[in-house]
Amino acid sequence: MPLANRITLTQYLIDQRRRFPQATGDFNALILDVALACKAIARAVAFGALGGALGRAGGAVNVQGEQQMKLDVVANDLFLAMNEWGGHLAGMASEELEQPHPIPVHHPRGKYLLLFDPLDGSGNIDVNVAVGSIFSVLRAPDEAQQGELTAQHFLQPGRRQVAAGYAIYGPATMFILTVGNGVAGFTLDPHLGEFMLTHPDLKVPPDTQEFAINASNRRFWEPPVQRYVEECQAGRDGPRGKDFNMRWIASMVAEAHRILMRGGVFLYPRDSKDASRAGRLRLLYEANPIGFVMEQAGGRASTARQGVLDVEPQSLHQRIGLVFGSRSEVERIERYHAELLPREVATPLFAERSLFTA
Repeated sequence: MPLANRITLTQYLIDQRRRFPQATGDFNALILDVALACKAIARAVAFGALGGALGRAGGAVNVQGEQQMKLDVVANDLFLAMNEWGGHLAGMASEELEQPHPIPVHHPRGKYLLLFDPLDGSGNIDVNVAVGSIFSVLRAPDEAQQGELTAQHFLQPGRRQVAAGYAIYGPATMFILTVGNGVAGFTLDPHLGEFMLTHPDLKVPPDTQEFAINASNRRFWEPPVQRYVEECQAGRDGPRGKDFNMRWIASMVAEAHRILMRGGVFLYPRDSKDASRAGRLRLLYEANPIGFVMEQAGGRASTARQGVLDVEPQSLHQRIGLVFGSRSEVERIERYHAELLPREVATPLFAERSLFTA
């Protein structure tokens, strides 16, 4: 399509806003600030070793107990700096920060909350594998807009998201967005510095022959996951009657993007490797926004026990098991869990809403 016939992210947001005549424009401005942060991060990532930002951040460890990379810190700082001044937010929460980030007193507060993983897959940055940023937007309760910001204000189920998406920094930089009306994909034009609409109505194919899972954790998987993977690996001679390909990039943004573009299923399920956690991925910064994108594109996202968007968050950095992608495969995995696992009792020790979800 000729450049003159493409629309920008700004034009797309204006068009979406027309569905809500009472809208003030704050929401559009917030999304554009998020996109600007992603452009700045894309530039930092693109310079690689030339920018001096590769490698570990001097031994720093984030709230998750993980070694921070230099670009984790850079990306987190860019998100904060580019989103705290506009008057659209009551506060932010980041995977890299233990507590929520309040809006500085010299800036006005707004009616939204922003949650983000500033650089997903950063462990791959030194080997030049695609990484990305993930974000989620919630409405801020009145008390968050007017009083002290607390973690409790962010503990809203994924169904309450008003927008979510991610940027992926690969051969091209793309910005994937849902505002609750389908999923649109924008590609960064490096000459104009604009995100241009290139994928107006992304859909996850309902069926697939491709799955992604970290096979090194096989010995820790629950029986339903073992059954599912074994059936896929059995190929056309097995019960599924077709061959499957297996993928694993170790960058969830890259995995999600592949699935959004051509289908597939991603599994990072609950396992027994660390009994204190109900899963590995962060509910608020990863599972909810990716889940919203997948469901708006016709796919499904689940803990394998329930839809991930229906989980009631219990803590700011809660972890959870996650399965998402082509609807038929996710539903099969859910069915296997219902068939093969004993009915779970909602005890504080082992339930999704667990004392151990951190």
